[in-house]
Amino acid sequence: MEKRKLTKSDLDLVREIEGFPIASDESIIALSDAPYYTACPNPFIKDYIEEYGTPYVEESDEYHREPFAADVSEGKNDIIYSAHNYHTKVPPKAVMRYILHYTKPGDIVLDGFSGSGMTGVAAQSCGRDMGELMLLLKSEQPDLKWGKRRVILNDLSPAATFITYNQNRKVNAQTYHKNATQFLLDCEKEYGWMYETEHHPESGQLSMNASLGNKGRINYTVWSDVFVCPTCGKEIHRIGHVDGRGGSINGKSRNHPQARNTTHDKRRHRPRTKRQKG
Repeated sequence: MEKRKLTKSDLDLVREIEGFPIASDESIIALSDAPYYTACPNPFIKDYIEEYGTPYVEESDEYHREPFAADVSEGKNDIIYSAHNYHTKVPPKAVMRYILHYTKPGDIVLDGFSGSGMTGVAAQSCGRDMGELMLLLKSEQPDLKWGKRRVILNDLSPAATFITYNQNRKVNAQTYHKNATQFLLDCEKEYGWMYETEHHPESGQLSMNASLGNKGRINYTVWSDVFVCPTCGKEIHRIGHVDGRGGSINGKSRNHPQARNTTHDKRRHRPRTKRQKG
């Protein structure tokens, strides 16, 4: 389908659908990239299906697939999977196996709860040179037909559809890198002070005296349970005194030798930070 301008007449076609966003027409049009993405119920889905779909004729239909019963296991370290956090997210390489089994190239796949758009990524990946993965999938499913599938992705969440759109649209890598780098620099300029700490020049200990001029940089923050000994009342920071083999408090703790065989009650959480001198 050719790109087109989303108009108010197009919005009128879907305005009464439950879930239509509470926003001005101008804002919805500005966010949209019609016909592929609209920040509202998409009025072009019917046109898309008519152009790319195949009419269902029961008398002549010969579609048949055995249930896909194989175990599927994929790691969550894929670069696309890691691009944006989202709950109940499924790696696209796992989704590919189902798409390849139940469809053929050119078919339309519908995901009515698209979340972050991994079904779309998987459908497109079925037509790409995936190297070793492609060979592996063909060995698992000898009858599969490699080729791109078309996909309709829908979700009630505006955030989900926006993430889905950006995960699946074509992007100029150089332009993206330039804009992303500038965005990070702008964030650093405005909010970088929130990740700075003051330290004594000699001891390196944290200080509330900003005039010392010896700044550290927080790389990450670890939240640690703080326990209180019911016997002596001393505090124990669990992050520093855990026996990695069993998860128990180390009885040889330098700060609390009485910890062995003592029951401790969790009282609160306290942040501990790792610093790096700037």
